[in-house]
Amino acid sequence: MSDHLLADWRQHALTLETEVNKVVVGQAEPVRLITTAIFARGHVLLEGDVGVGKTTLLRAFTRGIGGGYQRIEGTIDLMPNDLVYHTYLGEDGKPHVSAGPLLMSGENLSVFFFNEINRARPQVHSLLLRVMAERTLTAFNKEHTFPHMIVFADRNQVEREETFEIPSAARDRFMMEIPIVVPNDDAIMSDLMFDTRFHNADALIDTVKADVLKFDELNGFSSVIQKHVTASPTLEKYALNLWKATRKPMDYGVKVTNVDMNRLVLAGASPRGMSMMLRTARVNAWLNERSAITPDDIHAVFHATVAHRIVFSPVYEMRRTEIARELLSNIVNVVAAP
Repeated sequence: MSDHLLADWRQHALTLETEVNKVVVGQAEPVRLITTAIFARGHVLLEGDVGVGKTTLLRAFTRGIGGGYQRIEGTIDLMPNDLVYHTYLGEDGKPHVSAGPLLMSGENLSVFFFNEINRARPQVHSLLLRVMAERTLTAFNKEHTFPHMIVFADRNQVEREETFEIPSAARDRFMMEIPIVVPNDDAIMSDLMFDTRFHNADALIDTVKADVLKFDELNGFSSVIQKHVTASPTLEKYALNLWKATRKPMDYGVKVTNVDMNRLVLAGASPRGMSMMLRTARVNAWLNERSAITPDDIHAVFHATVAHRIVFSPVYEMRRTEIARELLSNIVNVVAAP
């Protein structure tokens, strides 16, 4: 596989980022992480308040990579079949069935956005997780496949009423959890508030260059990246130590403010999680024109790929976000990098 092809795709990936960053300002880091997930072919949890631009972000990415975009809103009364089909009364007075969001784009489904996933019941989660893992679904006596689909799910972090938290086993199926926060920059905040071009999401997305990448070629190219980017034995040892430190932080002298370290971690990162961390680190290396993973590539994806997988004692779960951030920062600081 030629270096020319890798460089050519990299140029397209960077063009895609530039296009998305034009319409969703102040989110360069989440844009880079979503680009990484697209090339690593992994599903993503999004973390952030209402109205920070998550839908616009995903629609902009879908325009840039092509394929179908579908979304569904999590509600307390949503049933698993609502993902698959809609029933309605036709003009003839008879019941009819039409394709739901999962089936509407057929095999060309590229991005599926589940908004406020924790408002939906566990039965809905289990159907979605099965489709994420198998990329197939049997409906209407036929097997439907979703070879190119990436699922993005957003959790309502504010309201606790009528929500069903995603269990740790389900969180582990997502390659990354990416925080999307309001930019902390007065000029960008003023633009978002006063510049009218940011007030019409449809018109804004129309300005993104269409089909910068080909969604149905991403699976094949992703394998090329994974084969092309190598990891040295010393880097593998470093990654292994990071993994062990998520499981038993006290063995490495890691501490977190106002936390009983003996009781904090019930389970560290999973083998699946660490393999996903290395998949994304390889993509990060490729985006930075490297053919081997460096510690910097791991640091760029460590929090996004690992934080949501660590299981804390229930007493610490309410402070999960801040504790995970401090824990992982301290792990990176104390585990010696090659």
